[in-house]
Amino acid sequence: MASAIVSQLPTLVAGWYPPSREHWELISFAWQFFPLFTVTQWFFDFYPQGKTSIDSRFNLPGKWAWFFMEIPGMLTVLYCMFSIPQTIGYRGPQDLPWGNWAMVGVYTIHYVYRAVLSPLLLNPSMSPIHPFVFLSAFAWQVTNGLSLGGWLAGYGPTTIDDWAGKLYYMEIGLIIWGWSFLGNIFHDDDLREIRRSALRRQQKKAKEEGKPIEGVNKLYMMPKNGLFHFILYPHYFCEWLEWAGFWMVGGWGCVPARSFLLNEISTMLPRALQGKRWYVEKFGKEKVGNRKAVIPGII
Repeated sequence: MASAIVSQLPTLVAGWYPPSREHWELISFAWQFFPLFTVTQWFFDFYPQGKTSIDSRFNLPGKWAWFFMEIPGMLTVLYCMFSIPQTIGYRGPQDLPWGNWAMVGVYTIHYVYRAVLSPLLLNPSMSPIHPFVFLSAFAWQVTNGLSLGGWLAGYGPTTIDDWAGKLYYMEIGLIIWGWSFLGNIFHDDDLREIRRSALRRQQKKAKEEGKPIEGVNKLYMMPKNGLFHFILYPHYFCEWLEWAGFWMVGGWGCVPARSFLLNEISTMLPRALQGKRWYVEKFGKEKVGNRKAVIPGII
């Protein structure tokens, strides 16, 4: 039975990965309605990852689970870029205009940082991730990768003339993306430093007193630098600004980039509000103060 399914995989995947134009249009159209599926997040505080992770025998190791659930989007976009052009009459990806590659470049830079460097090299530790979160994020990344990848690989702009007149908006969009990306890294690192400093203290104490290192897997404190003065999830806010700049680069008519931004907001906003409730429960209203969850002065 299993061998029969495996033998049929190429046939089942054909036309979907990478997508044919017809299938890509269906994916991109349907992907616009993803926010409807996030409505449940407003009613159920169940997101077993990070601060709100739960004890479960099914939990996956945080670092590797994060890597494998975040990397498919980038790999899918790159796969589309190197496979779709030949199917629609081009010699190869080299025939695609530079604007397409500019968007692929910034998208790839973000996910090299987010999916590879952050979990495997930069984060001192990561809480376990439940398979529910892993599978949901994996599917999200693949779908988003197919939507963006198809547009960038030949189903969207195909000549330099398609980018004519957009240079001004592209420049502004790339500037917004770049500064927001740096802001994302800055606030991520502020969270990392909480655990790095705690780990240094533990190592010093272990050396002086001969006690074992406790670890920092579930260590949380109130971050204070940058936009943390005003909101609890500035790394979310900066990421939204990144993808708003990305959408601007592609043009306001770039449906996949717009869906990317709106779908991120729809799934991350309720998570940020859930996270604020967690901060209040753990540290108290007085310590949280007037901080909003994710947008300064608003929410």
